[in-house]
Amino acid sequence: MQNIRNIAIIAHVDHGKTTLVDKMLLAGKLFREGQDEPDQFLDSNDLERERGITILSKNVSIRYKGYKINIIDTPGHADFGGEVERVLNMADGCLLLVDAFEGPMPQTRFVLQKAIQIGLKPIVVVNKVDKPNCRPSEVQELVFDLMCSLDATEEQLDFPTVYGSAKQGWMSEDWRKPTDNITALLDAIIKYIPAPKTLEGPSQLLITSLDYSQYVGRIAVGRVHRGTLREGQDIMLCKHDGSQVKSRIKEVDVFEGLGRSKAASVDSGDICALIGIDGFEIGETVCDASDPEPLPTIAIDEPTMSMLFTINNSPFYGRDGKYVTSRHIHERLLKELDKNLALRVEPTDSADAWLVFGRGVLHLSILIETMRREGYELQVGQPQVIIREIDGVKCEPVEKLVINLPEETSSRIIDIVTRRKGEMTSMENKNGRMHLEFNIPSRGIIGLNNTVLTASAGEAVLAHRFLEYQPWKGEIERRQNGSIIAMETGTAFAYALNNLQSRGRFFISPQEEVYAGQVVGEHTNESDLVVNVTKSKKLTNMRAAGSDDKVSLAPPVVFSLEDALEYIKVDEYVEVTPHFMRMRKIVLDEMERKRLNKS
Repeated sequence: MQNIRNIAIIAHVDHGKTTLVDKMLLAGKLFREGQDEPDQFLDSNDLERERGITILSKNVSIRYKGYKINIIDTPGHADFGGEVERVLNMADGCLLLVDAFEGPMPQTRFVLQKAIQIGLKPIVVVNKVDKPNCRPSEVQELVFDLMCSLDATEEQLDFPTVYGSAKQGWMSEDWRKPTDNITALLDAIIKYIPAPKTLEGPSQLLITSLDYSQYVGRIAVGRVHRGTLREGQDIMLCKHDGSQVKSRIKEVDVFEGLGRSKAASVDSGDICALIGIDGFEIGETVCDASDPEPLPTIAIDEPTMSMLFTINNSPFYGRDGKYVTSRHIHERLLKELDKNLALRVEPTDSADAWLVFGRGVLHLSILIETMRREGYELQVGQPQVIIREIDGVKCEPVEKLVINLPEETSSRIIDIVTRRKGEMTSMENKNGRMHLEFNIPSRGIIGLNNTVLTASAGEAVLAHRFLEYQPWKGEIERRQNGSIIAMETGTAFAYALNNLQSRGRFFISPQEEVYAGQVVGEHTNESDLVVNVTKSKKLTNMRAAGSDDKVSLAPPVVFSLEDALEYIKVDEYVEVTPHFMRMRKIVLDEMERKRLNKS
Protein backbone atom coordinates (compact mmCIF):
# COMPACT_ATOMS: atom_id res chain seq x y z
CA MET A 1 0.00 0.00 0.00
CA GLN A 2 2.95 2.32 0.64
CA ASN A 3 3.85 2.54 -3.06
CA ILE A 4 1.92 5.79 -3.63
CA ARG A 5 3.29 9.31 -4.08
CA ASN A 6 0.94 12.32 -4.14
CA ILE A 7 2.52 15.44 -5.66
CA ALA A 8 1.23 18.87 -6.59
CA ILE A 9 2.96 20.90 -9.29
CA ILE A 10 3.49 24.58 -8.50
CA ALA A 11 4.67 27.16 -11.03
CA HIS A 12 4.16 30.70 -12.25
CA VAL A 13 2.06 31.18 -15.36
CA ASP A 14 3.95 30.03 -18.46
CA HIS A 15 6.93 28.37 -16.76
CA GLY A 16 6.23 25.04 -18.48
CA LYS A 17 4.14 23.18 -15.90
CA THR A 18 1.62 21.62 -18.27
CA THR A 19 4.36 20.66 -20.73
CA LEU A 20 6.25 18.88 -17.94
CA VAL A 21 3.15 16.89 -16.96
CA ASP A 22 2.75 15.85 -20.62
CA LYS A 23 6.31 14.48 -20.57
CA MET A 24 5.65 12.65 -17.27
CA LEU A 25 2.59 11.01 -18.83
CA LEU A 26 4.82 9.92 -21.72
CA ALA A 27 7.35 8.46 -19.30
CA GLY A 28 4.52 6.57 -17.59
CA LYS A 29 3.84 4.86 -20.97
CA LEU A 30 0.36 6.41 -21.20
CA PHE A 31 1.00 7.43 -24.79
CA ARG A 32 3.21 6.02 -27.47
CA GLU A 33 5.58 8.77 -28.61
CA GLY A 34 4.27 10.53 -31.71
CA GLN A 35 1.27 8.24 -32.26
CA ASP A 36 -1.55 9.19 -29.92
CA GLU A 37 0.22 11.79 -27.86
CA PRO A 38 -1.99 14.88 -27.38
CA ASP A 39 -0.34 18.22 -26.87
CA GLN A 40 -1.07 19.96 -23.56
CA PHE A 41 -3.34 17.21 -22.33
CA LEU A 42 -4.23 18.81 -19.03
CA ASP A 43 -5.26 22.21 -20.35
CA SER A 44 -8.24 20.61 -21.95
CA ASN A 45 -10.78 23.42 -22.12
CA ASP A 46 -10.64 25.87 -25.02
CA LEU A 47 -10.06 28.93 -22.86
CA GLU A 48 -7.02 27.34 -21.20
CA ARG A 49 -5.49 26.48 -24.54
CA GLU A 50 -6.10 29.91 -26.08
CA ARG A 51 -4.66 31.82 -23.15
CA GLY A 52 -1.98 29.26 -22.28
CA ILE A 53 -2.95 29.28 -18.60
CA THR A 54 -4.31 26.62 -16.26
CA ILE A 55 -7.65 27.55 -14.70
CA LEU A 56 -8.99 24.32 -13.20
CA SER A 57 -6.86 21.89 -11.22
CA LYS A 58 -6.81 18.33 -12.56
CA ASN A 59 -5.72 14.89 -11.36
CA VAL A 60 -3.84 12.22 -13.33
CA SER A 61 -1.66 9.33 -12.26
CA ILE A 62 1.24 7.39 -13.75
CA ARG A 63 2.91 4.07 -12.90
CA TYR A 64 6.69 4.04 -12.61
CA LYS A 65 8.92 1.26 -11.23
CA GLY A 66 6.00 -0.25 -9.32
CA TYR A 67 4.99 3.08 -7.77
CA LYS A 68 1.79 4.95 -8.45
CA ILE A 69 2.41 8.71 -8.73
CA ASN A 70 -0.71 10.89 -8.40
CA ILE A 71 -0.06 14.23 -10.10
CA ILE A 72 -2.17 17.26 -9.22
CA ASP A 73 -1.89 20.20 -11.61
CA THR A 74 -2.52 23.56 -9.89
CA PRO A 75 -3.32 26.94 -11.49
CA GLY A 76 -0.59 29.56 -11.38
CA HIS A 77 -2.75 32.71 -11.22
CA ALA A 78 -3.54 34.22 -7.84
CA ASP A 79 -7.06 34.88 -9.17
CA PHE A 80 -7.66 31.14 -8.97
CA GLY A 81 -6.43 30.86 -5.38
CA GLY A 82 -9.64 29.07 -4.47
CA GLU A 83 -8.52 26.19 -6.68
CA VAL A 84 -5.00 26.07 -5.28
CA GLU A 85 -5.64 25.83 -1.57
CA ARG A 86 -7.90 22.85 -1.62
CA VAL A 87 -5.89 20.72 -4.03
CA LEU A 88 -2.70 21.14 -2.00
CA ASN A 89 -4.46 19.30 0.82
CA MET A 90 -4.34 16.13 -1.27
CA ALA A 91 -0.56 16.17 -1.74
CA ASP A 92 2.38 15.03 0.42
CA GLY A 93 4.98 16.94 -1.54
CA CYS A 94 5.26 19.42 -4.38
CA LEU A 95 7.34 20.09 -7.47
CA LEU A 96 8.27 23.76 -7.60
CA LEU A 97 8.88 24.58 -11.23
CA VAL A 98 10.94 27.71 -11.96
CA ASP A 99 12.03 29.29 -15.24
CA ALA A 100 15.85 29.25 -15.51
CA PHE A 101 15.87 32.85 -16.73
CA GLU A 102 13.01 34.57 -14.88
CA GLY A 103 13.47 32.88 -11.51
CA PRO A 104 10.71 32.80 -8.88
CA MET A 105 7.81 35.14 -9.70
CA PRO A 106 5.02 36.55 -7.50
CA GLN A 107 2.50 33.85 -8.37
CA THR A 108 5.07 31.14 -7.62
CA ARG A 109 5.41 32.74 -4.23
CA PHE A 110 1.64 32.78 -3.73
CA VAL A 111 1.17 29.00 -4.17
CA LEU A 112 4.47 28.08 -2.53
CA GLN A 113 3.50 29.98 0.60
CA LYS A 114 0.34 27.87 0.86
CA ALA A 115 2.33 24.66 0.31
CA ILE A 116 4.94 25.51 2.95
CA GLN A 117 2.25 26.38 5.51
CA ILE A 118 0.67 22.94 4.98
CA GLY A 119 4.14 21.40 5.43
CA LEU A 120 4.73 19.87 1.99
CA LYS A 121 8.24 18.74 1.05
CA PRO A 122 9.39 20.56 -2.13
CA ILE A 123 11.54 19.34 -5.05
CA VAL A 124 12.78 22.28 -7.13
CA VAL A 125 12.78 21.84 -10.91
CA VAL A 126 14.70 24.52 -12.81
CA ASN A 127 13.10 24.35 -16.26
CA LYS A 128 14.04 25.87 -19.65
CA VAL A 129 17.82 25.62 -19.15
CA ASP A 130 18.10 25.46 -22.95
CA LYS A 131 17.15 29.16 -23.13
CA PRO A 132 19.90 31.61 -24.09
CA ASN A 133 21.23 33.76 -21.19
CA CYS A 134 19.61 31.51 -18.56
CA ARG A 135 21.12 31.40 -15.05
CA PRO A 136 20.24 28.05 -13.39
CA SER A 137 22.64 28.29 -10.42
CA GLU A 138 21.56 31.85 -9.59
CA VAL A 139 17.89 30.87 -9.82
CA GLN A 140 18.43 28.00 -7.41
CA GLU A 141 19.90 30.50 -4.90
CA LEU A 142 16.88 32.78 -5.42
CA VAL A 143 14.52 29.89 -4.65
CA PHE A 144 16.43 29.21 -1.43
CA ASP A 145 16.12 32.89 -0.41
CA LEU A 146 12.40 32.82 -1.22
CA MET A 147 11.87 29.72 0.94
CA CYS A 148 13.76 31.39 3.82
CA SER A 149 11.54 34.48 3.57
CA LEU A 150 8.45 32.22 3.70
CA ASP A 151 9.62 30.66 7.01
CA ALA A 152 10.29 27.18 5.62
CA THR A 153 11.53 24.55 8.09
CA GLU A 154 15.09 23.17 8.02
CA GLU A 155 13.79 20.02 6.37
CA GLN A 156 11.96 21.98 3.66
CA LEU A 157 15.07 24.11 3.00
CA ASP A 158 17.11 20.95 2.40
CA PHE A 159 15.43 20.48 -0.99
CA PRO A 160 16.82 18.51 -3.96
CA THR A 161 17.12 20.35 -7.30
CA VAL A 162 16.62 18.88 -10.77
CA TYR A 163 17.53 20.80 -13.94
CA GLY A 164 16.26 20.30 -17.47
CA SER A 165 14.03 21.29 -20.35
CA ALA A 166 10.49 19.93 -20.33
CA LYS A 167 10.00 20.99 -23.94
CA GLN A 168 13.00 18.94 -25.10
CA GLY A 169 12.04 16.14 -22.71
CA TRP A 170 15.09 15.77 -20.47
CA MET A 171 15.96 16.22 -16.78
CA SER A 172 19.28 15.86 -14.98
CA GLU A 173 20.85 16.63 -11.61
CA ASP A 174 23.49 18.75 -13.34
CA TRP A 175 22.33 21.25 -15.97
CA ARG A 176 25.62 21.03 -17.85
CA LYS A 177 25.02 17.30 -18.52
CA PRO A 178 21.82 16.90 -20.59
CA THR A 179 20.26 13.41 -20.72
CA ASP A 180 17.64 12.03 -23.11
CA ASN A 181 14.79 11.31 -20.65
CA ILE A 182 13.14 12.63 -17.48
CA THR A 183 13.81 9.63 -15.20
CA ALA A 184 16.03 11.83 -12.98
CA LEU A 185 12.89 13.69 -11.94
CA LEU A 186 10.76 10.57 -11.43
CA ASP A 187 13.52 8.96 -9.34
CA ALA A 188 13.74 12.13 -7.22
CA ILE A 189 9.97 12.01 -6.60
CA ILE A 190 10.18 8.41 -5.36
CA LYS A 191 13.28 9.11 -3.29
CA TYR A 192 12.39 12.43 -1.63
CA ILE A 193 8.59 12.73 -1.50
CA PRO A 194 7.29 10.90 1.59
CA ALA A 195 4.76 8.10 1.17
CA PRO A 196 1.32 8.90 2.57
CA LYS A 197 0.88 7.76 6.15
CA THR A 198 -1.49 4.82 6.52
CA LEU A 199 -3.82 5.62 9.40
CA GLU A 200 -5.95 2.82 10.84
CA GLY A 201 -9.38 3.53 12.29
CA PRO A 202 -12.80 4.79 11.20
CA SER A 203 -12.67 6.13 7.63
CA GLN A 204 -12.31 9.85 6.89
CA LEU A 205 -12.07 11.78 3.61
CA LEU A 206 -11.98 15.55 3.13
CA ILE A 207 -13.78 16.60 -0.08
CA THR A 208 -11.29 18.90 -1.80
CA SER A 209 -12.53 18.99 -5.36
CA LEU A 210 -15.46 17.90 -7.44
CA ASP A 211 -16.20 16.43 -10.79
CA TYR A 212 -19.45 16.50 -12.70
CA SER A 213 -21.00 13.85 -14.91
CA GLN A 214 -24.27 14.15 -16.82
CA TYR A 215 -25.20 10.61 -15.79
CA VAL A 216 -24.46 10.51 -12.06
CA GLY A 217 -24.37 14.24 -11.16
CA ARG A 218 -21.76 15.66 -8.81
CA ILE A 219 -18.82 13.46 -7.84
CA ALA A 220 -16.81 14.10 -4.67
CA VAL A 221 -13.02 13.96 -5.09
CA GLY A 222 -10.59 13.82 -2.20
CA ARG A 223 -7.85 11.93 -0.47
CA VAL A 224 -8.65 9.17 2.01
CA HIS A 225 -7.23 10.50 5.26
CA ARG A 226 -7.79 7.45 7.46
CA GLY A 227 -9.19 3.92 7.18
CA THR A 228 -10.76 2.40 4.05
CA LEU A 229 -13.73 3.43 1.91
CA ARG A 230 -15.71 0.68 0.14
CA GLU A 231 -18.43 0.50 -2.46
CA GLY A 232 -21.88 0.38 -0.82
CA GLN A 233 -20.57 1.64 2.53
CA ASP A 234 -22.87 3.71 4.78
CA ILE A 235 -21.24 7.04 5.55
CA MET A 236 -21.97 10.25 7.42
CA LEU A 237 -21.45 13.61 5.69
CA CYS A 238 -20.27 16.21 8.25
CA LYS A 239 -21.34 19.62 6.96
CA HIS A 240 -19.91 23.14 7.49
CA ASP A 241 -22.63 24.11 9.97
CA GLY A 242 -21.94 21.09 12.20
CA SER A 243 -24.94 19.04 11.05
CA GLN A 244 -24.55 15.44 9.85
CA VAL A 245 -26.34 13.73 6.97
CA LYS A 246 -26.40 9.97 6.42
CA SER A 247 -25.64 8.70 2.92
CA ARG A 248 -24.27 5.72 1.03
CA ILE A 249 -21.40 5.37 -1.46
CA LYS A 250 -22.64 3.82 -4.71
CA GLU A 251 -19.25 3.54 -6.40
CA VAL A 252 -15.58 4.24 -5.62
CA ASP A 253 -13.22 5.23 -8.46
CA VAL A 254 -9.46 5.70 -8.36
CA PHE A 255 -7.46 7.80 -10.83
CA GLU A 256 -5.62 5.65 -13.36
CA GLY A 257 -3.72 7.40 -16.12
CA LEU A 258 -5.90 10.12 -17.60
CA GLY A 259 -9.21 8.67 -16.50
CA ARG A 260 -10.80 6.87 -13.58
CA SER A 261 -11.26 3.16 -12.96
CA LYS A 262 -13.69 1.45 -10.60
CA ALA A 263 -12.29 -0.02 -7.38
CA ALA A 264 -13.85 -2.20 -4.69
CA SER A 265 -12.13 -0.23 -1.90
CA VAL A 266 -9.56 2.54 -1.40
CA ASP A 267 -7.10 2.70 1.50
CA SER A 268 -5.82 5.77 3.28
CA GLY A 269 -3.32 7.88 1.31
CA ASP A 270 -4.82 7.36 -2.14
CA ILE A 271 -6.90 9.93 -4.04
CA CYS A 272 -10.36 8.76 -5.12
CA ALA A 273 -13.73 9.86 -6.47
CA LEU A 274 -16.95 8.95 -4.65
CA ILE A 275 -20.20 8.59 -6.61
CA GLY A 276 -23.69 8.68 -5.10
CA ILE A 277 -23.25 11.24 -2.30
CA ASP A 278 -25.80 14.07 -2.54
CA GLY A 279 -25.77 17.64 -1.30
CA PHE A 280 -22.09 17.91 -0.38
CA GLU A 281 -19.96 21.06 -0.39
CA ILE A 282 -16.23 21.31 -0.89
CA GLY A 283 -14.41 21.26 2.47
CA GLU A 284 -16.88 18.85 4.13
CA THR A 285 -15.86 15.45 5.52
CA VAL A 286 -17.06 11.97 4.58
CA CYS A 287 -16.83 9.80 7.75
CA ASP A 288 -17.70 6.34 8.91
CA ALA A 289 -21.44 6.21 9.79
CA SER A 290 -20.78 4.42 13.11
CA ASP A 291 -18.07 6.82 14.34
CA PRO A 292 -18.28 10.22 12.55
CA GLU A 293 -15.33 12.51 13.21
CA PRO A 294 -15.03 15.60 10.95
CA LEU A 295 -11.68 16.90 9.68
CA PRO A 296 -10.94 20.66 9.87
CA THR A 297 -12.53 22.49 6.89
CA ILE A 298 -10.52 24.41 4.29
CA ALA A 299 -10.21 28.18 4.69
CA ILE A 300 -10.37 30.05 1.39
CA ASP A 301 -9.20 33.59 0.63
CA GLU A 302 -12.05 36.07 0.55
CA PRO A 303 -13.11 37.75 -2.73
CA THR A 304 -11.70 41.25 -3.33
CA MET A 305 -13.76 42.46 -6.28
CA SER A 306 -17.41 42.58 -7.32
CA MET A 307 -19.33 43.14 -10.55
CA LEU A 308 -22.99 43.63 -11.34
CA PHE A 309 -24.33 40.95 -13.70
CA THR A 310 -27.68 41.73 -15.32
CA ILE A 311 -29.85 40.51 -18.20
CA ASN A 312 -29.29 41.99 -21.64
CA ASN A 313 -31.97 44.67 -22.17
CA SER A 314 -30.35 46.50 -25.10
CA PRO A 315 -32.31 46.99 -28.37
CA PHE A 316 -30.37 44.03 -29.83
CA TYR A 317 -31.20 41.51 -27.09
CA GLY A 318 -32.01 37.94 -28.11
CA ARG A 319 -30.55 38.29 -31.61
CA ASP A 320 -27.42 36.33 -30.92
CA GLY A 321 -27.72 34.22 -27.78
CA LYS A 322 -29.72 31.16 -26.79
CA TYR A 323 -30.14 31.94 -23.06
CA VAL A 324 -31.29 35.49 -22.38
CA THR A 325 -33.78 35.44 -19.48
CA SER A 326 -33.01 36.17 -15.84
CA ARG A 327 -33.93 32.59 -14.93
CA HIS A 328 -31.26 31.21 -17.29
CA ILE A 329 -28.54 33.52 -15.96
CA HIS A 330 -29.49 32.91 -12.32
CA GLU A 331 -29.39 29.11 -12.76
CA ARG A 332 -26.03 29.33 -14.54
CA LEU A 333 -24.50 31.43 -11.74
CA LEU A 334 -25.76 28.97 -9.11
CA LYS A 335 -24.30 26.08 -11.11
CA GLU A 336 -20.94 27.90 -11.20
CA LEU A 337 -21.00 28.21 -7.38
CA ASP A 338 -20.94 24.40 -7.17
CA LYS A 339 -17.39 24.17 -8.43
CA ASN A 340 -15.96 27.71 -8.24
CA LEU A 341 -15.01 28.09 -4.61
CA ALA A 342 -13.81 31.68 -4.50
CA LEU A 343 -17.04 32.98 -6.09
CA ARG A 344 -20.02 34.52 -4.25
CA VAL A 345 -23.38 35.54 -5.74
CA GLU A 346 -25.76 37.92 -3.96
CA PRO A 347 -29.20 39.11 -5.13
CA THR A 348 -29.83 42.86 -5.58
CA ASP A 349 -33.02 44.93 -5.26
CA SER A 350 -33.82 44.12 -8.90
CA ALA A 351 -34.93 40.61 -9.88
CA ASP A 352 -32.83 40.83 -13.06
CA ALA A 353 -29.44 41.69 -11.54
CA TRP A 354 -26.94 39.97 -9.23
CA LEU A 355 -23.74 41.04 -7.52
CA VAL A 356 -20.99 38.54 -8.29
CA PHE A 357 -17.89 38.61 -6.05
CA GLY A 358 -14.56 37.14 -7.18
CA ARG A 359 -10.81 37.27 -6.72
CA GLY A 360 -10.03 39.72 -9.52
CA VAL A 361 -10.93 40.90 -13.01
CA LEU A 362 -9.39 37.78 -14.60
CA HIS A 363 -11.36 35.42 -12.33
CA LEU A 364 -14.67 37.11 -13.23
CA SER A 365 -13.88 37.62 -16.92
CA ILE A 366 -13.14 33.87 -17.32
CA LEU A 367 -16.66 33.20 -15.98
CA ILE A 368 -18.20 35.76 -18.38
CA GLU A 369 -16.22 34.35 -21.32
CA THR A 370 -17.32 30.78 -20.47
CA MET A 371 -20.98 31.85 -20.23
CA ARG A 372 -20.73 33.73 -23.52
CA ARG A 373 -19.40 30.63 -25.30
CA GLU A 374 -22.24 28.55 -23.88
CA GLY A 375 -24.75 30.87 -25.61
CA TYR A 376 -25.65 33.32 -22.83
CA GLU A 377 -26.38 37.02 -23.31
CA LEU A 378 -25.71 39.31 -20.35
CA GLN A 379 -24.50 42.75 -19.32
CA VAL A 380 -21.85 43.49 -16.70
CA GLY A 381 -21.05 46.69 -14.86
CA GLN A 382 -17.74 48.24 -13.88
CA PRO A 383 -15.60 46.10 -11.49
CA GLN A 384 -15.67 47.50 -7.92
CA VAL A 385 -13.29 46.59 -5.12
CA ILE A 386 -14.79 45.40 -1.84
CA ILE A 387 -14.38 48.00 0.90
CA ARG A 388 -14.28 46.81 4.51
CA GLU A 389 -14.41 48.61 7.81
CA ILE A 390 -11.69 47.36 10.16
CA ASP A 391 -11.65 48.89 13.68
CA GLY A 392 -13.73 51.80 12.40
CA VAL A 393 -11.30 52.61 9.57
CA LYS A 394 -12.34 52.36 5.91
CA CYS A 395 -9.97 49.81 4.30
CA GLU A 396 -9.43 48.51 0.77
CA PRO A 397 -7.50 45.54 -0.68
CA VAL A 398 -3.84 46.22 -1.54
CA GLU A 399 -1.83 44.05 -3.92
CA LYS A 400 1.84 43.44 -4.55
CA LEU A 401 2.64 44.36 -8.16
CA VAL A 402 5.80 43.22 -9.93
CA ILE A 403 6.79 44.69 -13.31
CA ASN A 404 9.73 43.49 -15.39
CA LEU A 405 10.59 45.79 -18.30
CA PRO A 406 13.40 47.37 -20.38
CA GLU A 407 15.42 50.07 -18.62
CA GLU A 408 14.59 52.88 -21.03
CA THR A 409 10.83 52.83 -20.33
CA SER A 410 11.03 52.39 -16.55
CA SER A 411 10.67 56.07 -15.60
CA ARG A 412 7.36 56.40 -17.48
CA ILE A 413 5.98 53.24 -15.87
CA ILE A 414 6.99 54.38 -12.37
CA ASP A 415 5.14 57.64 -13.03
CA ILE A 416 2.00 55.76 -14.20
CA VAL A 417 1.95 53.44 -11.17
CA THR A 418 2.64 56.14 -8.56
CA ARG A 419 -0.22 58.25 -9.94
CA ARG A 420 -2.43 55.28 -9.12
CA LYS A 421 -1.25 55.40 -5.48
CA GLY A 422 1.38 52.68 -5.94
CA GLU A 423 4.34 52.76 -3.51
CA MET A 424 7.61 51.39 -4.82
CA THR A 425 9.23 48.86 -2.48
CA SER A 426 12.19 47.71 -4.58
CA MET A 427 13.98 48.39 -7.86
CA GLU A 428 16.75 46.20 -9.30
CA ASN A 429 18.56 45.93 -12.59
CA LYS A 430 18.76 42.31 -13.82
CA ASN A 431 20.55 41.58 -17.11
CA GLY A 432 19.61 44.97 -18.61
CA ARG A 433 15.95 44.77 -17.53
CA MET A 434 14.45 46.60 -14.57
CA HIS A 435 12.62 44.63 -11.91
CA LEU A 436 10.17 46.92 -10.05
CA GLU A 437 8.01 46.03 -7.05
CA PHE A 438 5.09 48.12 -5.76
CA ASN A 439 2.31 47.95 -3.20
CA ILE A 440 -0.76 49.26 -4.97
CA PRO A 441 -4.50 49.34 -4.17
CA SER A 442 -6.55 46.81 -6.20
CA ARG A 443 -8.46 49.78 -7.67
CA GLY A 444 -5.21 51.01 -9.23
CA ILE A 445 -4.64 47.70 -11.03
CA ILE A 446 -7.97 47.93 -12.89
CA GLY A 447 -7.03 49.17 -16.36
CA LEU A 448 -3.29 49.26 -15.60
CA ASN A 449 -2.27 46.40 -17.89
CA ASN A 450 -3.17 48.23 -21.10
CA THR A 451 -1.56 51.50 -20.06
CA VAL A 452 1.72 49.82 -19.05
CA LEU A 453 1.90 47.71 -22.21
CA THR A 454 1.32 50.80 -24.37
CA ALA A 455 3.95 52.83 -22.52
CA SER A 456 6.56 50.04 -22.74
CA ALA A 457 5.82 49.10 -26.39
CA GLY A 458 4.52 45.70 -25.31
CA GLU A 459 7.72 44.73 -23.48
CA ALA A 460 6.54 44.82 -19.85
CA VAL A 461 5.60 41.68 -17.89
CA LEU A 462 3.12 42.33 -15.06
CA ALA A 463 2.10 40.09 -12.19
CA HIS A 464 0.23 40.88 -9.00
CA ARG A 465 -1.13 39.09 -5.95
CA PHE A 466 -3.36 40.06 -3.04
CA LEU A 467 -1.43 41.30 0.01
CA GLU A 468 -3.80 42.58 2.69
CA TYR A 469 -6.44 45.18 3.54
CA GLN A 470 -4.98 48.64 4.28
CA PRO A 471 -6.59 52.04 5.05
CA TRP A 472 -8.20 53.79 2.06
CA LYS A 473 -5.59 55.51 -0.11
CA GLY A 474 -7.74 58.31 -1.52
CA GLU A 475 -9.09 58.99 -4.99
CA ILE A 476 -7.37 57.47 -8.03
CA GLU A 477 -7.53 59.06 -11.48
CA ARG A 478 -9.38 56.81 -13.89
CA ARG A 479 -9.91 57.27 -17.61
CA GLN A 480 -10.07 61.01 -18.31
CA ASN A 481 -11.62 60.96 -21.78
CA GLY A 482 -15.35 61.01 -22.35
CA SER A 483 -17.26 58.59 -24.56
CA ILE A 484 -18.60 59.08 -28.08
CA ILE A 485 -22.19 57.83 -28.07
CA ALA A 486 -24.40 56.88 -31.01
CA MET A 487 -27.49 59.09 -31.42
CA GLU A 488 -29.65 56.76 -33.54
CA THR A 489 -30.10 53.05 -34.17
CA GLY A 490 -28.99 51.91 -37.63
CA THR A 491 -25.93 51.03 -39.70
CA ALA A 492 -22.72 53.02 -39.31
CA PHE A 493 -21.46 54.58 -42.56
CA ALA A 494 -17.88 55.40 -43.56
CA TYR A 495 -19.05 58.85 -44.70
CA ALA A 496 -20.27 59.76 -41.21
CA LEU A 497 -17.23 58.24 -39.45
CA ASN A 498 -14.87 60.11 -41.75
CA ASN A 499 -16.39 63.49 -40.85
CA LEU A 500 -16.11 62.68 -37.12
CA GLN A 501 -12.52 61.38 -37.10
CA SER A 502 -11.15 64.56 -35.57
CA ARG A 503 -13.38 64.06 -32.51
CA GLY A 504 -11.64 60.94 -31.19
CA ARG A 505 -10.93 57.22 -31.69
CA PHE A 506 -13.70 54.86 -32.84
CA PHE A 507 -14.44 51.30 -31.71
CA ILE A 508 -16.67 50.40 -34.67
CA SER A 509 -16.15 49.75 -38.38
CA PRO A 510 -18.35 50.95 -41.25
CA GLN A 511 -21.44 48.77 -41.93
CA GLU A 512 -21.66 47.72 -38.27
CA GLU A 513 -25.07 47.83 -36.58
CA VAL A 514 -25.30 50.32 -33.71
CA TYR A 515 -28.10 51.45 -31.39
CA ALA A 516 -28.90 54.75 -29.68
CA GLY A 517 -26.89 54.99 -26.45
CA GLN A 518 -24.11 52.63 -27.55
CA VAL A 519 -20.54 53.79 -26.81
CA VAL A 520 -18.90 53.83 -30.24
CA GLY A 521 -15.65 55.67 -29.47
CA GLU A 522 -13.48 57.70 -27.10
CA HIS A 523 -13.81 61.48 -27.16
CA THR A 524 -10.65 63.63 -27.18
CA ASN A 525 -12.15 65.79 -24.37
CA GLU A 526 -13.43 64.88 -20.92
CA SER A 527 -17.12 65.33 -21.80
CA ASP A 528 -19.35 62.76 -23.50
CA LEU A 529 -20.30 63.49 -27.10
CA VAL A 530 -23.44 62.26 -28.86
CA VAL A 531 -22.98 61.86 -32.63
CA ASN A 532 -24.89 60.48 -35.59
CA VAL A 533 -22.77 57.72 -37.16
CA THR A 534 -25.68 56.46 -39.29
CA LYS A 535 -25.75 59.50 -41.59
CA SER A 536 -25.24 58.57 -45.24
CA LYS A 537 -24.16 60.81 -48.11
CA LYS A 538 -27.08 62.46 -49.88
CA LEU A 539 -26.96 61.99 -53.62
CA THR A 540 -27.48 65.15 -55.71
CA ASN A 541 -26.91 65.95 -59.37
CA MET A 542 -24.31 68.56 -58.42
CA ARG A 543 -20.69 67.52 -58.73
CA ALA A 544 -17.67 69.19 -57.18
CA ALA A 545 -13.99 68.36 -57.50
CA GLY A 546 -12.81 66.22 -54.63
CA SER A 547 -16.24 65.48 -53.19
CA ASP A 548 -16.15 61.80 -54.16
CA ASP A 549 -12.65 60.98 -53.02
CA LYS A 550 -12.12 57.66 -51.27
CA VAL A 551 -12.62 57.81 -47.51
CA SER A 552 -9.57 56.76 -45.47
CA LEU A 553 -10.50 55.73 -41.91
CA ALA A 554 -8.22 54.93 -39.01
CA PRO A 555 -8.71 51.27 -37.97
CA PRO A 556 -11.10 50.84 -35.01
CA VAL A 557 -9.76 50.08 -31.51
CA VAL A 558 -10.47 46.43 -30.68
CA PHE A 559 -11.01 45.48 -27.03
CA SER A 560 -10.67 42.12 -25.33
CA LEU A 561 -13.22 41.34 -22.63
CA GLU A 562 -10.85 42.27 -19.77
CA ASP A 563 -9.89 45.52 -21.53
CA ALA A 564 -13.54 46.47 -21.93
CA LEU A 565 -14.35 45.72 -18.28
CA GLU A 566 -11.43 47.85 -17.19
CA TYR A 567 -12.26 50.63 -19.65
CA ILE A 568 -15.93 51.37 -18.90
CA LYS A 569 -17.06 54.11 -16.53
CA VAL A 570 -19.52 53.81 -13.64
CA ASP A 571 -22.51 54.74 -15.83
CA GLU A 572 -21.68 52.18 -18.54
CA TYR A 573 -22.20 48.45 -19.12
CA VAL A 574 -20.42 45.89 -21.27
CA GLU A 575 -22.98 43.92 -23.27
CA VAL A 576 -21.69 40.39 -23.92
CA THR A 577 -23.30 38.01 -26.42
CA PRO A 578 -21.84 34.86 -28.06
CA HIS A 579 -20.47 36.78 -31.08
CA PHE A 580 -20.46 40.45 -30.08
CA MET A 581 -19.22 42.65 -27.32
CA ARG A 582 -20.48 46.22 -27.10
CA MET A 583 -20.14 49.03 -24.59
CA ARG A 584 -23.21 51.12 -23.79
CA LYS A 585 -24.55 53.73 -21.41
CA ILE A 586 -26.78 52.27 -18.67
CA VAL A 587 -29.42 54.90 -19.59
CA LEU A 588 -29.76 54.78 -23.38
CA ASP A 589 -31.96 57.84 -23.88
CA GLU A 590 -29.99 61.09 -24.21
CA MET A 591 -32.66 63.36 -22.67
CA GLU A 592 -33.05 60.97 -19.73
CA ARG A 593 -29.26 61.03 -19.14
CA LYS A 594 -29.24 64.85 -19.11
CA ARG A 595 -32.10 64.91 -16.64
CA LEU A 596 -30.29 62.44 -14.33
CA ASN A 597 -27.05 64.44 -14.51
CA LYS A 598 -28.86 67.62 -13.48
CA SER A 599 -30.60 65.96 -10.56
